[in-house]
Amino acid sequence: MPAQPERGGPFGRVPDHPRGGPTILRIVLGTQLRRLREAHGITREEAGEAIRGSHAKISRLELGRVGCKERDIADLLTLYEVWDPQEREEYLQLARQAGNPGWWQKYSDVMSPWFDRLIGMEEAASVIRTYEVQFIPGLLQTKNYAREVIRLGHPRDSEQQAERRIDLRMRRQDILHVQHGPRLWAVLDEAALRRPLGGHAVMREQIEHLIAVNRQSNVTLQIAPFSIGGLAAAGGPVTILRFSEPDLPDIVYLEQLSSSLYLEKREEVEGYMVVMDRLCAMAEPPGRTGLFLENLLNEM
Repeated sequence: MPAQPERGGPFGRVPDHPRGGPTILRIVLGTQLRRLREAHGITREEAGEAIRGSHAKISRLELGRVGCKERDIADLLTLYEVWDPQEREEYLQLARQAGNPGWWQKYSDVMSPWFDRLIGMEEAASVIRTYEVQFIPGLLQTKNYAREVIRLGHPRDSEQQAERRIDLRMRRQDILHVQHGPRLWAVLDEAALRRPLGGHAVMREQIEHLIAVNRQSNVTLQIAPFSIGGLAAAGGPVTILRFSEPDLPDIVYLEQLSSSLYLEKREEVEGYMVVMDRLCAMAEPPGRTGLFLENLLNEM
């Protein structure tokens, strides 16, 4: 006989999260449904047939990449022999909450289709580690600096579209100023700090902002100076998101010019963890960041 799944409903093992949002709820629901399916020895193909879909639909559902209809969840619970009314209602309630739009959905007209997942995960993460070569990371950009970055990346935008993208970027930064927000650990490349994006005034304001942010208890900044030579992560921006919930694996986010990639397999994530750890070991210690930024400001 197949092993019986743990009982107690999805909330029995997943604590309420003060900032999870629909993205994380979809991932939690998908993880619980996968466990139920595997515990009963049911294939994705068989589960897909039960909801008049395909194995690919079940895969996307279990990975939390798509929303789901209550009817589909109810049919899957029946297939997985979840009969207890209270337990079924907990799953269905989680599905309803996961279907609610996040605050960022109102920016869908200027948001890349893959980006909403990142915003939802940023809100739920306990730790965000990030590194970029060319720019200051988005969570640390000032409004004027962000405007210059957005102009480069979206040269065909109207002024209104550009301002909406800027507003979205500024809203993302709210997670650094709320209770239970994530800890941000960013490695700033000296090249990004010295590149005069937008001119002297914009860069000076940006450096002053970094000096202020560096004093926050939930933010750790390190500088990767020119003197350390080549870097293993220099191929492009890297973000690693870690979650306190046991059902949520660490996720690596890789952003490209017109697409992005989310890595969730343990061996892939661990590879990037090693690279990030090595980068942090090579960079200047966090205790020297303030002095480095102050000296840079004095040079301007």
